[in-house]
Amino acid sequence: MNMKSWTLSLALAVTAMAGSAHADQLADIMAAKVIRCGTFADVPPFASPDPKTREMVGFDVDLCGAIARELGVKPEIKPVSVEARVPEVKLGHVDIAVANLAYTLSRAEQIQFSNPYYLAKEMLIVKADDPGQKKADFAGVRLASTKGSTSELSIRLNKSQPLTFQDTGSAYLAVQQGKARGMVANTMTTTKIVNESKTKGAEMRMISEPMLYQPIGIGMKKDEPALTAKINEILVSLDTSGEINRIWDKWLGPNTEYKMTRTDKVVPITELKFDPIP
Repeated sequence: MNMKSWTLSLALAVTAMAGSAHADQLADIMAAKVIRCGTFADVPPFASPDPKTREMVGFDVDLCGAIARELGVKPEIKPVSVEARVPEVKLGHVDIAVANLAYTLSRAEQIQFSNPYYLAKEMLIVKADDPGQKKADFAGVRLASTKGSTSELSIRLNKSQPLTFQDTGSAYLAVQQGKARGMVANTMTTTKIVNESKTKGAEMRMISEPMLYQPIGIGMKKDEPALTAKINEILVSLDTSGEINRIWDKWLGPNTEYKMTRTDKVVPITELKFDPIP
């Protein structure tokens, strides 16, 4: 091989390597015919193992399935811990994170968010006989939450002391045992715990003032415009068709223990009025 041919071959090889390094993730998903969805490992009603089948079930699991169906691929559910949701996306271990993922400024620096599909609240629950009435009454006291969550962040923003755990069950137990004065979690989780506490353990009640408001979206790798655009397109389609509401009602709606009605619509985050979380 002469020098000119060798130089041309090297240039072509470098170009091929550069092309593979900047592969289109949506194209990869379509080629593999599988989309890997990171969901909670055990946070019902979003994602948790079914006690009978041990298969993952929940709102986020069904939403992932609906997205996969719209893409024409199979969903692969990959359970992750609360604090691992963003790293798993960044490292490419999952294609999307469908795990009640709240938009924060720090997370948005690391990953891409889809348009939000609902506006969540972080709520504080305490024992029924606790004298506190608003979140300011709990500044400086110890409050429990899951580690690496926006629940933990809301505790810090309230100038309270976070006591964190890997799961909500352990955080709730800490309150029951007097290790923390209250527990912070999303509305669905806190509503369920308050209802269950009426028949077992120390009765709990919810502080009416939210600790935090937060838009919930799907997490993806940065610099993947085709995947971002497609996920946003699918979310709008699922919202318009009523599919997101049907999934919501199945897991969180009026006929469930949460008795919540979804009134939000899929819109660009720029159209929402909220104070971004650091």
